[in-house]
Amino acid sequence: MAACIHDSRTSTEAAACPFSLDSADHQCRIRKSPCRFAKKCKPSFQNLVSCDPIKWVRLQADKEDDVLWLKIREQALCDMEQEPILSKYYCSSILLHDSLESALSNQLAAKLSNTDLPRSALMEVFARVLAEDEEVRRAIRADLKAVKERDPACISYAHCFLNFKGFLACQAHRVAHKLWSQGRIVMALLIQSRVSEVFAVDIHPGANLGHGVVLDHATGIVIGETAVVGDNVTILHNVTLGGTGKVNGDRHPKVGDGVLIGAGTKVLGSIRVGDRAKIGAGSVVLKEVPPETTSVGNPARLVGLKS
Repeated sequence: MAACIHDSRTSTEAAACPFSLDSADHQCRIRKSPCRFAKKCKPSFQNLVSCDPIKWVRLQADKEDDVLWLKIREQALCDMEQEPILSKYYCSSILLHDSLESALSNQLAAKLSNTDLPRSALMEVFARVLAEDEEVRRAIRADLKAVKERDPACISYAHCFLNFKGFLACQAHRVAHKLWSQGRIVMALLIQSRVSEVFAVDIHPGANLGHGVVLDHATGIVIGETAVVGDNVTILHNVTLGGTGKVNGDRHPKVGDGVLIGAGTKVLGSIRVGDRAKIGAGSVVLKEVPPETTSVGNPARLVGLKS
């Protein structure tokens, strides 16, 4: 069934969807009659109003309800109502897809493809990994929620999904990491290279990232092969989780849960940054940082150590 989101709390009338799909060229068109969406987009299955025959907005009854994906679609509709000139972009990027995984595969392929690396081939690689790995799918949603909760510049999930290169770079890395673990080294390194070129974020596919990771601004972030990043970690721009150049093997930092790493920070060597620690901007960290402490300076020193 085709459906569009409508908030019955603001109107008891059935809202007509303002967008239609031209089957000849597969482009979204805007109807003259506006749709009465709620000012604050909040998905609700009870508030779904039929607007047949808009076939491109559809729900799969046999799938578990994905509230976050519905919210992204609703926010896309609201954005299109405000900026009709972006309707084709929102349709092709979000509304023509029936799942978050499909839309993300398309978005990453569109960003990372070039003349010698076809979009269709990349999209197939991304889609296959996302379809097969439930852990990656959970991580994607955790990352989206984390950005919305912890980055005050994020105005919506749809905005993050389309425009935040830190989020997109992180999801591309998750696919590359899965390929790396499967022994598909060449493809994993290719994705790393394209992400570095397009997003200016260089994460080795061997690095292990937890859930709820925020790469804020993201430009200049470098994360080495044996680095481990825990859950709910925030990393700002120009951060390096690197090696000292003196050892081989396990040579990169291990970052605990809930850590905040400020802009321009360098954390070097196979050292531990404890849970909920904070590292000030511009610090150079060469020694272990205990949990729930703040480390600042060059070389970094501890402040606020709990007794």
